[in-house]
Amino acid sequence: MGNKVNMVLQGKGGVGKSFIASVMAQYYYSKNKTPLCIDTDPVNSTFHGFKALNVKRLDLMVDDEIDPHKFDHLIDLISKSKSDVIIDNGASTFVPLSHYLISNRIPALLEKSGLELVLHTVITGGQALNDTLNGFQKMIKQFPDDVPFVVWINPFWGKIELDGKGFEAMKFYSDNKNRVSAIINIPKYKPETFGRDLADALQAKLTFDDAIKQPESTIMSRQRISIIRGDLFDQLELASPVLT
Repeated sequence: MGNKVNMVLQGKGGVGKSFIASVMAQYYYSKNKTPLCIDTDPVNSTFHGFKALNVKRLDLMVDDEIDPHKFDHLIDLISKSKSDVIIDNGASTFVPLSHYLISNRIPALLEKSGLELVLHTVITGGQALNDTLNGFQKMIKQFPDDVPFVVWINPFWGKIELDGKGFEAMKFYSDNKNRVSAIINIPKYKPETFGRDLADALQAKLTFDDAIKQPESTIMSRQRISIIRGDLFDQLELASPVLT
């Protein structure tokens, strides 16, 4: 297969989709690749805020519907890209965009163009656990069997646990294990140290490298950001067969 089209999809807002898109983009850059980065979130456009990643903003919506012309433009951008693609989507576009991708048979169209669609979704804990699991379940049912999924486990809002079982022990996962090509576990960071440093970098829309280079950063802050980057990049390296 040729280039990968990495699309971050989840119907629940505030679960870390833009963070995931930014981490993937930085991982590609660390491999001396320059991905085409696109932010289609009509509300927050957080991914677009990372200036170092050169993210294009493309609002696909008119009122509550996908604008067909803008959707066509998105597919043209993807098909003409000479690099891998990373697309961040907002919660408000989840349902209409999923419908458009499926009804227009975009996975098959991309495959004909030598591209492969890879769907990234987030499972998070706390009150959002059921919502994120339901969002993933809908995608599993809707998208063709040959579309691979990468699941990102985000414990920021609480444990990812159902009836005492972690994600990989849940019946839902065992029933759909063949659809999941990789699982990325975002570590649970202590809020007073690692969590604070990461939150500060995200608030300022700084890449890991830029956060480390900040002149006002302490040596320990730089060290913690380096550890976070290493934790995530190491897992992406293990998942590289589906990403590259």
